Amino acid sequence: MLVVQTAYAQYDPKAKEVLDAMSAKYQSIGSFESDFSYSMENPTQSISEDFEGEILVNGDKYRLKMGGQEIINDGNTVWTYLEEVNEVNIDNYDPDEGDISPTQIYNAYKRGFKYVFVEEETSEGNTYEVVDLLPENNNNQFFKIRLNIDKKNKTLKKWQIFDKNGTIYTYEISNFNPDADISNDVFSFDTSKYQGVEVVDLR
Repeated sequence: MLVVQTAYAQYDPKAKEVLDAMSAKYQSIGSFESDFSYSMENPTQSISEDFEGEILVNGDKYRLKMGGQEIINDGNTVWTYLEEVNEVNIDNYDPDEGDISPTQIYNAYKRGFKYVFVEEETSEGNTYEVVDLLPENNNNQFFKIRLNIDKKNKTLKKWQIFDKNGTIYTYEISNFNPDADISNDVFSFDTSKYQGVEVVDLR
């Protein structure tokens, strides 16, 4: 009985209902822009970092600014620009590498994860449905992703990635604009706009 209950919890139908609604919401949006805050905490290693950022998303493409760097992904190529050293690294994008990108977090549960509904949580007058994603592959460096999904509009307010070394990465969304008109031009790196940039092609 314990085994059956555990298996049921790992693919919790309540969690799937919440996740399916969130996924459908973002598929209907297509493109959006928002600000977000990011923190990385590891008390045992005395690590505490906080950044503010902004992101543009259109389908599988995104452009993210955070902590002195820009990450641009057009679905095939990834550019990572480091402002401090005026350098851009170019690499091929591989969606199977296991990294959770801003365009995958809404559908990550569909492949390689178990999921369980945790609770409903109220904050600042809003109710959030909390769902945990648990990777099926034990070799992943993280053991859990926790999603806080707005119960009313089905958008993702916050997600946390729990690393096996004790680090917790937290992303929290603000100023969400689902009606953004975003040109495809922003999803590529234009070297002419970064005078003297050093290009490191890793492809």
